[in-house]
Amino acid sequence: MGSTGSAIAQASLLVSFPVAAAIIGSVVSVLRPPGPRLTSAVQHFAAGVVLAALAGEILPDLRQEGNLGWAVAGFTAGTAVMLTLGALGRKIESKPKDDTASVVPLGLIIAVGIDLLLDGLLVGLSSTLDSKQGLIITIALTIEILFIGLSVTTSLNQTGLSRRRSVIISSSLGFTTALGAILGAALLAGASSATLAAVLAFGGAALLYLVVEELLTEAHEQEETTLLGAMFFLGFLTIYILGVL
Repeated sequence: MGSTGSAIAQASLLVSFPVAAAIIGSVVSVLRPPGPRLTSAVQHFAAGVVLAALAGEILPDLRQEGNLGWAVAGFTAGTAVMLTLGALGRKIESKPKDDTASVVPLGLIIAVGIDLLLDGLLVGLSSTLDSKQGLIITIALTIEILFIGLSVTTSLNQTGLSRRRSVIISSSLGFTTALGAILGAALLAGASSATLAAVLAFGGAALLYLVVEELLTEAHEQEETTLLGAMFFLGFLTIYILGVL
């Protein structure tokens, strides 16, 4: 019981950063939205950060856990979930807008809520690891969620919702990350190596999808330059240095 309580307390502390990032991203989106080139630069940086966390923290832990069958099952499940969420997101974006589109887009909110819940699960998982690994994974997810706050608020504005409602809805979604983190910490504290392997692989698939299909895809909507490309490697190097220190 003590270890579970400690993991929940640690998860609550760690998840406060992603939740704050969701709120900050929502507010910045309506007050001073970044230009397309700055957005692309930080998306490159964020992709490097997340990939470094995946390669340097999650995959080595997954190899240590062993349980290849469980790892394959977790990775397959994570891939299926992320591809389904991606398809849902594309379907929502392809729907034609009309003059009555001020209704809250429940499909978008549900898809983002599931995504953030999974991110929270990773934070909860990181609370059961050592403090350095937990911090690095949380940093990567915090940067990701900052951009989710920015993009979701922008999308809500485009449906005709007011700035205030868009910020409130987007910021509230950030708290699903906290729910996922607390549930993850409670369920995974003291879990078997097979369970940890499955969850680590699931999270690895989710982060890999984030880098390849979301961050880099959106970042490359801007014309690529040497500086933008360098931001990816700077993000990777930053997390590598944090992992070594």
